[in-house]
Amino acid sequence: MDIQENIVNKVASSGLVTLNLEEYFHKGERLVYDIKDNLFHGLILKEQDFRAFIKEHNWEQYQDQNIAIICSADAIVPTWAYMLLANRMKPFANEVVFGNLETLETVLYTKALAKIDINEFAGERVVIKGCADLEVPISAYVEITALLTPVVKSIMYGEPCSTVPIYKRKD
Repeated sequence: MDIQENIVNKVASSGLVTLNLEEYFHKGERLVYDIKDNLFHGLILKEQDFRAFIKEHNWEQYQDQNIAIICSADAIVPTWAYMLLANRMKPFANEVVFGNLETLETVLYTKALAKIDINEFAGERVVIKGCADLEVPISAYVEITALLTPVVKSIMYGEPCSTVPIYKRKD
């Protein structure tokens, strides 16, 4: 008796659209610039010394990097100091933010996701891929959910073979 079974890939024929947030990861290097290194005795920022540093520093070293500016010291740093750093870094850097690496990653993903034509997902059943080789911040999942909710039929999280329902439009 020759029995032959047809194996059907139900995931492939389900009509689900998989969205992998890893594809929106900016590949540029991440760097934390700590302004504490510019403080006099780790306590105060001396304007004259800081302006001399701004003038003499090699800003080209930040070419194509993604930079998070912080101050890890318990010091009062005037806002204009951060502004001067951003002004000098931005012509070379891909991105400059005030905050830690998590803040930087959030900004990078927010900007990347804002470029998506969400109309491509209109009426679709979308699975936002959950397992990733790269660490995707939770903020990116929140952002893509907010962007897609007005246009999609449904949003699920996980893998096409095992999803968690997030949203389903009521018809």
